[in-house]
Amino acid sequence: MSVTLHFHGAAGTVTGSCYRVVHPGGQFLVDCGLFQGNKSVRELNLKPTPFDPKAIDFLLLTHAHIDHAGLLPKLYREGFRGPMWMTEPTAGLLEYLLPDSASIQESEAERETKKLSRRGEEPAKPLYTLEDAEEALRHRETTGYAQWIAPGPGVRARYWNAGHIIGSASIEVEVIDTDGKPVTVMFSGDIGPDEKVFYKEPEGPAGFDYILCESTYGGRERDDYTLVQRRESLKTEINEALRRGGNLVIPAFAVERSQELLHDIGYLIKTGEISPQLVFLDSPLASKVTSVYRKYAKMFDDVELSASELFNDPRFRIIEGVEESKAINTIRGGAIIMSASGMADAGRIQHHLRNNLPRGNATVLFVGYQAPGTLGQIIQSGAKEVRIHGTLVPVRARIRSMGNYSAHADHSELMAWIKERLPAHGAIFLTHGEDEERTALRAALVTSGLSGDQVVLPQLDDFFELRANGIAAVIHPATPRIDPAQLTTDWHNQFADFTIRLSQRLNGVSDVDKLRVMKELQAKLSELGGDTTPPVSTLVPRAPNESQAFDE
Repeated sequence: MSVTLHFHGAAGTVTGSCYRVVHPGGQFLVDCGLFQGNKSVRELNLKPTPFDPKAIDFLLLTHAHIDHAGLLPKLYREGFRGPMWMTEPTAGLLEYLLPDSASIQESEAERETKKLSRRGEEPAKPLYTLEDAEEALRHRETTGYAQWIAPGPGVRARYWNAGHIIGSASIEVEVIDTDGKPVTVMFSGDIGPDEKVFYKEPEGPAGFDYILCESTYGGRERDDYTLVQRRESLKTEINEALRRGGNLVIPAFAVERSQELLHDIGYLIKTGEISPQLVFLDSPLASKVTSVYRKYAKMFDDVELSASELFNDPRFRIIEGVEESKAINTIRGGAIIMSASGMADAGRIQHHLRNNLPRGNATVLFVGYQAPGTLGQIIQSGAKEVRIHGTLVPVRARIRSMGNYSAHADHSELMAWIKERLPAHGAIFLTHGEDEERTALRAALVTSGLSGDQVVLPQLDDFFELRANGIAAVIHPATPRIDPAQLTTDWHNQFADFTIRLSQRLNGVSDVDKLRVMKELQAKLSELGGDTTPPVSTLVPRAPNESQAFDE
């Protein structure tokens, strides 16, 4: 039996990281992450798992982000009972992240059930429950960096600092093939940038048969900066916001981004470069995650604040309770308010934006990428008003952005990481990136001297027969779980955009033209077959309901 490598996620998209290795001694997974993105991509979470979870012997986890770990409770729900290997900080983060994710799944199912009940349909079931998350947590096993473990027959593995978030790792694996020879594979996980406040640069040995490397920022470069320059930029933004007399509101992710910001703000306060009245971190999850950072503060590299000072400035207020969060809205100036989510699409940050956006002396600072269509991106793009909790909110606050808090390596840093791992005797697989980014990184690697056949862009559920000297076979799935074209812009997005544009356009024409357009559209739909909808002329007129297109 040969060694085969299966790509069950993060192939043509940046989420759902999941790789399966089948070998003479059994099979195991590296990561099992949640698919995130458009509706077609998210629906992959609900589809049948493309392998038998009960047949998996163990799992190696690179880090705690939900797109790498978020399907672990589903895996245990479906019968997997093997151990999950990870670093100690990753185990600490999962203590909070998996139950939080389970709560979201249960809440979403509850909301969907209310819609279904109005139509007399069966209730929705959550992807997994809190009980499933707790089952997964019972199977954690931990290891340190650069230490060999033997998680199963014929397999050895070592974890190396990836510099991404606390506890993140690249995983070196040796698997014995049918001939008794080792096939060596390096799984990058997510690679962090060179300039990070808490960690050393990514580490790892060189020389493998196969290298899997993420490509999130393939073809994209950030402005060069040092930690000193980043703090200088943050200082400028904070002092200008405070000078204006209002609050500074910062949407920030609960893991890593919030802790880096707290560290940099604490450092700037200690050195006398800023003087806010209060600094709020208003997020129950971020509060719990921060406790993990405190616990493992001794692991951090080159931190100017001692472990006792880290996140402990007397002006810091780390908020969990709802009433405490509401009380922040009484403060009209002089405060820094950080809250999740980082793209302002959910959570308590929306309350703080609703309260501060109308104020001309307030400032909103975005410190990370804002995906198209999110509330953060709409505000960042210059909207004069936005809808929050069903209410139109005027945007009078000053809107600012910083791009120096990303936890991902950019194009040059990915190239450097790959070159430091070479040679790759068999192949380099580019994963965890959309095709545009993967293609750009592949082109750069070929230009640098690698053979085009040596750099592979696997698609979802492709699998490869691996030998020490090269790929022996490539097998594509007979029935793809998703049309690759739907990974970036799916029909749900197109339909929503179409209905909004149609509604807006029809509002500007006569009733006669409205009927004409609808009849022509209905005729086109009839050509598709199976149309039992009454013609427009027989429909009872009613007032337009713009939300109806989305409810149906």
